[in-house]
Amino acid sequence: MVAKRLLMRKLREILRLKYEAELPHRAIARACSVGVGTVSLYVQRAHAAGLGWPLPEELDDAGLEARLFCRPAPLPAPHHPLPDLPTLHQELKRPGVTLHLLWLEYLESHPEGYRYSQFCELYRRWAKKLHPAMRQRHLAGEKVFVDYSGKKLHLIDQRTGEFVPVELFVGVLGASNLTYAEASWSQTLPDWIGSHIRMLAYFGGSPAIFVPDNLKSGVTHACRYDPEVNRTYQELAGFYGAVVIPARARKPKDKAKAESGVLLAQRWIIAVLRHQSFFALPELNAAIRAKLEVLNHRPMKKLGVSRRALFEQLERPALKPLPSERFEMGQWKTCGVNIDYHIEIERNYYSVPYPLVHEEVEARFTPAVVEVYFKGRRVASHQRLYGRGQSSTDPEHMPRAHREHAEWSPSRLIAWAAKSGPATARVVTEILYSRPHPEQGYRACLGLMRLGRHYGEQRLEAACIRADSLGAYRYRSVKNILSSGLDRVPVEETATSISPAHDNIRGAAYYTLEEEIPC
Repeated sequence: MVAKRLLMRKLREILRLKYEAELPHRAIARACSVGVGTVSLYVQRAHAAGLGWPLPEELDDAGLEARLFCRPAPLPAPHHPLPDLPTLHQELKRPGVTLHLLWLEYLESHPEGYRYSQFCELYRRWAKKLHPAMRQRHLAGEKVFVDYSGKKLHLIDQRTGEFVPVELFVGVLGASNLTYAEASWSQTLPDWIGSHIRMLAYFGGSPAIFVPDNLKSGVTHACRYDPEVNRTYQELAGFYGAVVIPARARKPKDKAKAESGVLLAQRWIIAVLRHQSFFALPELNAAIRAKLEVLNHRPMKKLGVSRRALFEQLERPALKPLPSERFEMGQWKTCGVNIDYHIEIERNYYSVPYPLVHEEVEARFTPAVVEVYFKGRRVASHQRLYGRGQSSTDPEHMPRAHREHAEWSPSRLIAWAAKSGPATARVVTEILYSRPHPEQGYRACLGLMRLGRHYGEQRLEAACIRADSLGAYRYRSVKNILSSGLDRVPVEETATSISPAHDNIRGAAYYTLEEEIPC
């Protein structure tokens, strides 16, 4: 079976961690949830294609895939077929089944397979890794463990007097155990990202790896083997030159530092502040910061040195310096392009190039900007709109016919009509301003323009003269005059009607008499 290729986004992450973060292949494999051999293979392909980091800006996902996979690379075949070790392990639980019996059955299917001693050695090595109990060793500046406390703090609503629960965010550095804590309104993505930014500012640097739990703000889809990290959280880690490696679900040993840090925060912050009342979040966080300094300066029992002193001695020099600019949080959303070549973000609408109708794009929106990406390439950028039902349309994204229609205005239509003649201009003016809104007459005026291209401007002007004389200011009237050829018939001037002579008709002289009528 052909090996499934990685997503180009994950391949870009491998190259970034290899050349920018300078992580070893095993660390990259853990960060990206792939095998070490896969990392080596893709790094070799990138090297053979002459690619490094950063990648060229004009190289989108399709171009990157074409550069790396111009021809399939043959996979190296193993010298001997590997036995199905999990199946062997289950079969050994049956009474009377031995490794020797299983080896003989293995040889029946694979005569060229491993000999008995190597067969047994392969199984024993694999069996030792089933449930290892290992004490973790943390390097300075390598990991920070983050989590929320299950027990919450409370604020008091000044209007109602009710208790409002708030979350307690906790972060612990692996080597020095330096602890950070703060209160936030919720565990949503903005609060989660904001707490990380303030935590790194408190540390004065960034570690290489973030180890969160599997909450939704950090991990979109939790999986023991291939977790999907939230796109915004991954962006935050990349901004600070780090990587996210979530702890396995229901494996508290993977984040033992966070568990112990949460326990300490509950004992030395929540418990200590239980008798105090707070009415605002900044006020509560100021009290937490004071208790946090006490906790970090208290000597640890086993080491006899404080967390702060150990941090200054070991961990601070190993942390990566923080960027000069602060991280601007941007949320991601996968959107379908509607038939009107707009996408919907927070109940407002933003245009993309019209050839992308019915395609799926990725939108990144910050408090100021909305950016739209298609296959890794940015295709649109708009200023963020607030409210509901508003739209931002770039004329360059519109089809030519739509763009030309959008550029029409009443004054421009009247100016065009005047080129054919004054009668055409009068008809267009009457069409536009006889409607409740001038735009309701645009289609009729554009129809007159089309008649002018078909019949010629002279005939259009003649038809408009007749329509003006009749007071028929409609597109259909002008069209009927042209189709019937009435525009070629001169318009007769209105003749003065003369009444016939008759005894019963007084005539005009009757009204000019100045005779005095008797009373």
